[in-house]
Amino acid sequence: MRNKMELVQGNLIVNSDSGNLLRELVKAMSECERFYFSVAFINFSGLQLLLDPLKEAERKGIKGKIITSTYLNFTDAKALKKIREFNNVELKVFVTDKELGFHTKAYIFENKDNYKIIIGSSNITQSALKSNIEWNVGIITKENGRFIQDVLKEFDYLWSRSDEADHDFIVRYEDFLKSLKNTQTTHLLIYENKQKYIIPNRMQRQATENLERLRSFGEKKALVIAATGTGKTYMSAFDVKQVKPKRLLFIVHREEILKKAKETFELLLPNEDITIGLLTGNYKQKNVDYVFTTIQTISKCFHEFDKGEFDYLIIDEAHHAASPTYQAVLNYFEPHFTLGMTATPERSDGYNVFDLFDNNVALEVRLHEALEDELVIPFHYFGITDIEGIDLSDVDIDDIAEITKRLKVNERVDFIIEKMNFYGHDGEKRKGLGFCASIEHAQYMASEFNKRGYESVCLHSANSPEIREQYINRLEDDHDQLEFIFSVDIFNEGIDIPSINTVLMLRPTNSPIVFIQQLGRGLRKHAEKNFLTVLDFIGNHNKAFLIALALNGSRYYDKESLKVAMKTGFASIPGCTHIQMDKIAQERILAQIDKENFNSMKYLKEEYFEFKKLNQGRIPYLLMDYVKFDGAPDPVKFIDREKTYLQFVSKVEKNDYINELLQNEAFKGTLKELSSKLPLKRVYEFVIIQYLLNNDEINLEIAKQQILKVVNHVEEDSILHAFECLNQDYYDNVQIKNKPKLVELSNGKLIKTFLLNELLDNEEYRKYIEDVVHYGIFRYEKEFKKEYYGVPHFKLYEQYQMVDAALLSNYRKTHSSFRGSGLLTNGNDYFLFIDLHKEDDIKESINYQDKFIDEHYFQWQTPNSTSQKTDRGKNIIYNNRRGIKLHLFVRKYRKIDGKNEPFIYIGTGDTVHYEGEKPITVKIKLKKPIPSNLFTELTKKV
Repeated sequence: MRNKMELVQGNLIVNSDSGNLLRELVKAMSECERFYFSVAFINFSGLQLLLDPLKEAERKGIKGKIITSTYLNFTDAKALKKIREFNNVELKVFVTDKELGFHTKAYIFENKDNYKIIIGSSNITQSALKSNIEWNVGIITKENGRFIQDVLKEFDYLWSRSDEADHDFIVRYEDFLKSLKNTQTTHLLIYENKQKYIIPNRMQRQATENLERLRSFGEKKALVIAATGTGKTYMSAFDVKQVKPKRLLFIVHREEILKKAKETFELLLPNEDITIGLLTGNYKQKNVDYVFTTIQTISKCFHEFDKGEFDYLIIDEAHHAASPTYQAVLNYFEPHFTLGMTATPERSDGYNVFDLFDNNVALEVRLHEALEDELVIPFHYFGITDIEGIDLSDVDIDDIAEITKRLKVNERVDFIIEKMNFYGHDGEKRKGLGFCASIEHAQYMASEFNKRGYESVCLHSANSPEIREQYINRLEDDHDQLEFIFSVDIFNEGIDIPSINTVLMLRPTNSPIVFIQQLGRGLRKHAEKNFLTVLDFIGNHNKAFLIALALNGSRYYDKESLKVAMKTGFASIPGCTHIQMDKIAQERILAQIDKENFNSMKYLKEEYFEFKKLNQGRIPYLLMDYVKFDGAPDPVKFIDREKTYLQFVSKVEKNDYINELLQNEAFKGTLKELSSKLPLKRVYEFVIIQYLLNNDEINLEIAKQQILKVVNHVEEDSILHAFECLNQDYYDNVQIKNKPKLVELSNGKLIKTFLLNELLDNEEYRKYIEDVVHYGIFRYEKEFKKEYYGVPHFKLYEQYQMVDAALLSNYRKTHSSFRGSGLLTNGNDYFLFIDLHKEDDIKESINYQDKFIDEHYFQWQTPNSTSQKTDRGKNIIYNNRRGIKLHLFVRKYRKIDGKNEPFIYIGTGDTVHYEGEKPITVKIKLKKPIPSNLFTELTKKV
């Protein structure tokens, strides 16, 4: 009984959206007076995440003792060396043998009046601290209690039995690990020669399923967009294995990747009775079943094949397919199916790569999705406040000469090297890329690093491909002394250096797109690498907040969600990826976010022109231009500002060509009508319009067939409702008067109006009408996937406006009536639209009646007129019994920066308690608990 009384507090610590062991350790270290760790394993991936807390403890004079072990030889010698650099930490190693294992995972913190002890399953590795399924129990106990005395006694016993981790010990251990690694390599080589059994990852499965769906509806082309290193070649081989074409042509842009692609197919198709060969300058295997060739070779000899020779055509690096060389080949062959694959759809030389593949995107995997699916390695990002001597506050971010001049400071080089050495890197040899402001800056950095003993080179666009390849090979070579390549932008895209383990961001970030491209250079999986170290030196320039946009990973953001993400260390980022900013950098960025109005014309223009610059200076005339880039602005914001995207471009560009187009009121009105639907919450209407772009009429049966190309299932009543919506059945009188009629409903068919036909006959008008339709469908597929959401058609945690509920529940009265009230109904569906803060002032007036009780329960107050005795009152308080579905939509604030905020759908719930009259206060249990990160975002005050 006495022992139970000693435990003042206990809690379970797991790695989840709402927290992880790392966060608990960092907090405990910041509060303690001493600490004692006993963990079986410490590797550098985990230790790097604790370096700053250890440094802070050293600064404050807080001492610690750490015991780890040689059990299973898993502890890194490199991690031991790093711990020894801290003057405040004593380190010992428990040496194990075959008979005796060492499994402890205990973290003890001595506080002023008590002890905090965390005991459980986690070692000091990145996955144990952040993402693994781990159970750890945190206990706070009095300092004189029996439990803590037993723990400390056991720690002292292990300490006495452990060896001091001095220099000699670590050298011996390091040599032993190297000898062990050499022995294992031999075994690995033998194993590699055996037949592998490879199964598709989630991305590959999803892509092949979507490709099969598209083919089943008669589509003959498709595009797959996925980051470098995510397994696109394997995916194509899995699809080919499924389709079993008699003859296949695989075209690549560069010969060096051709043999790898061929080997992948040979590995996955070993028993298919297929011959596979190369068609290049050196190999002429034209008569094999599956021909792997370069565009340079096939473009010279494609006429030697029949047009229908190949059933299946694969274009790797499909962003090149718009070039005349590719077009000559692609226009000649008539395969049953053509697959394009690219990591960089933006590199299409002014052409729209989506059009080349009939706007069929089978899959798009961007950075955050690749991290979530573990298709790339995690990164550890450290945002470091630049030295005081660097002042960029009064410099235009495009004034490269001035920025270069201010960054060329010896003291800054020393600071960069100091931080680089402090945080370290994964693996033995440092292999780094440094991104600079200009060629002059890159040359300066390479020169200064060389002076300080870090062998470096500068590479830029003037260097030949041969020179680039030479230095890349040197950097990748473990035995070469080259440690760094400094560049400006040649590594933003397309260059693959798999073993890169360090990225230095040495210039002000002026674009989330460029930031993501540079970050992505180091994320490819590699046998010698578990994580990428990213050091970002954040100055006081006025666009530092763009870093937060890039790291947040969402194109669709608002000021408050960004601030919460910053405050919580971007908790929603998946896996072992770690984002940490020092206090000054964080406060600086938060202040900038607070000050910035993301909806102002000034901000939107800056976003647009920065994007235009990355579009090689060309005006991005199409909405589809924006989906080419990971990290691009959301063009719907431009539409919201000026009713259509072209009107926004017209306003900021003063462009005669666009102004002339917009003189046609019918064309402008049609663009407005279509653009007002974006972003789509239901795809049916746009799929129907897409069909009508090339056909005069559509019936329900054909509409269903077309819709099923995009989604798994659709209700026939919902298709009919879409027909009625397109026929303007649910518009009010003002809408009918002001909106063009594009289709007519007659005898169960939708028929194109003369107006739409006339517009589509004009090539220029057609291009922009098609663009809005394609963009709407593409974005819907990206955000909603193929899923069927039922009726009402709501996706959990998606954003909605009130009027959307009318459309998505097949409401058959005027839809504009769905506004102005917190409770709207359609039959047995009750829609609760709730503001958590009642006033426009986002700092004040929390709504204490309508609030989250926790992740499972929500308290809501009915409209003032609702009585328990009325039908409506009974439907709310006895909803489950009466078959009433309560749909909850919440938003934190009504307006941010003068713009109405959307609501977030948090699902259905049942009333479990009620009290009061006019209004009734009800407690609703959510069918699905709200995710912790969203709960934090909606409830946390910043």
